[in-house]
Amino acid sequence: MFDTLSDGFRKATSRLTGKSVLTEKILSEAIEDIQNSLLEADVAYPVAKQFLHDVKEKTLGQKVSLRAGQGEARMRVTPKDHFVQICQQELEALMGPVDTNLAFPSNRPGSIMLVGLQGAGKTTAAGKLALYFSTQKKRKPLLVAADIYRPAAVEQLKTLGARVGVPVFSLENASPVEICRQATYKAVELGCDTLIFDTAGRLTVDEALMQELVDIKKQVHPDHILLACDAMMGQDAVTTAQAFTQALDLSGFIMTKLDGDARGGAALSIKQVTGKPIKFLSTGEELDRLEVFRPEGLASRILGMGDVLGLMSDFEKVAGEERQEDAMRMLEGQFTLKDFYEQITLIQKMGPLQDVMAKLPMQHLLPKNASVNEKELLRIKAMIDSMTAEERMRPDLIAESRARRIARGSGRSMQEVAELMKKFKAMRSMMGNLGKGLLGRIPGMGSLSQMNQLRKMASGGGLEGGGMEGLMSQFGLNQKIPSFSAAARTIDRDKVKKARKAAKKGRNKRR
Repeated sequence: MFDTLSDGFRKATSRLTGKSVLTEKILSEAIEDIQNSLLEADVAYPVAKQFLHDVKEKTLGQKVSLRAGQGEARMRVTPKDHFVQICQQELEALMGPVDTNLAFPSNRPGSIMLVGLQGAGKTTAAGKLALYFSTQKKRKPLLVAADIYRPAAVEQLKTLGARVGVPVFSLENASPVEICRQATYKAVELGCDTLIFDTAGRLTVDEALMQELVDIKKQVHPDHILLACDAMMGQDAVTTAQAFTQALDLSGFIMTKLDGDARGGAALSIKQVTGKPIKFLSTGEELDRLEVFRPEGLASRILGMGDVLGLMSDFEKVAGEERQEDAMRMLEGQFTLKDFYEQITLIQKMGPLQDVMAKLPMQHLLPKNASVNEKELLRIKAMIDSMTAEERMRPDLIAESRARRIARGSGRSMQEVAELMKKFKAMRSMMGNLGKGLLGRIPGMGSLSQMNQLRKMASGGGLEGGGMEGLMSQFGLNQKIPSFSAAARTIDRDKVKKARKAAKKGRNKRR
């Protein structure tokens, strides 16, 4: 997601690394890198031009303070940090201000009319909205099958409704306008408070499509009209959005198929061009893969800094209220192998690991086009299953003899058990360090202090096991981890080194 945009910003910021002064020449080269990536990602030219102008003007016109914070929190800040922060602020401004509110009346069922071209993911988005409102907002949705033209569209919606436990209303031999009209009465009869109209799409914007949608709007007076906008269409998505906005006065957009688009330029252009906000982001076919849009989270991901708040939001969805204490403990780095096992189970529920990884910070440290190994988590769970309850609670007990027994019991090698312990300690250390910067801070990744902390962690100073090694290997990114014997040799060398220092100190005293 957003690989093209992220590459451009990464290339631009790398030019500024180590620079104590940002001259206009250096900044112009960085701006050119960003410009190329924006245009390649299909960001509308006027939008890209204005964005680059604002970034350059604010960067050159701002006095750079080389220190930030007070007391122990005081840190060195580089011109590069200021440039990244300005880029983040301008990206947020480009996609914001955020307005994800969907207000409904209290005296009758509320309604959402979903519109869009055929193939934009509209029906899937309807199912996702139904799940979102029933689970997150505690409402009672009714899905309305108003697409009578696409083969199996009604059956698809019924299948989705059954999966999320939401009723679906449909009528045979009736027009879409009549189906939507009758659905308003059915909602009252069933005690539903939210209607979601899944309307028909066409391969292109045409007069017949628009007229039908206008007629439905006049008949049912929906509270909100959302356009399912295919991010993979690039600038065509923006053109489509303009046409729908002019005809229907849209409330906002659901950006779909973001997981399948390395460009993502439509997400940056659409708010600026139409004046209408992005309400939701939709990724993948799974019905729980719908995010309330947060400009700061998306801007942070584009800049390669991940989206930890989004990640924690995903975690909370699958963890439930009873696990909030565990989530806080994880961020404080205080969890055992038993907790680690439970966290792995929860991570698997959060969706494809590739999506989870995309929200992690320090994306520039991950190998280009790195793939994640889903089977790695199954191997880890097998090894933890082979441990005693005491070993899961006190991982430091696992010496070579215990590791040999765990390896035999899980059908894995000693090397793999050693890797597990390394990963666990690295993850515990990383989450502890990351939690110090995140707890009590909103939004998550925008502040200079967190950027400074992430920079320290990236260099290996804040992570046991060195940098991102433990975390990367956790997801099967083929990082080399020493075996137990290698670890033992390291410890022995440390002991020898300490003994030599003690002997030298003793000789100095005797003199």
